[in-house]
Amino acid sequence: MPLNEQKKQGVIFEFTQWGNCIKVVAVDTITGLEVTIMGPKTASQAYLERIALTKLRYALNKQRSSDG
Repeated sequence: MPLNEQKKQGVIFEFTQWGNCIKVVAVDTITGLEVTIMGPKTASQAYLERIALTKLRYALNKQRSSDG
């Protein structure tokens, strides 16, 4: 089980420590689309969530534009 899993506005964040890094997976609960980022262990959870959410929004917009 991951170190921390949090549900926020239709997005699930999963945090896993890998040595000096934190792997963050953000999953959109409606589409199931997921993205992954890696960040330093010293970064705040809020910062890592913001970066992962930005990447997820980008991926969702890209997916929508290719569907239509």
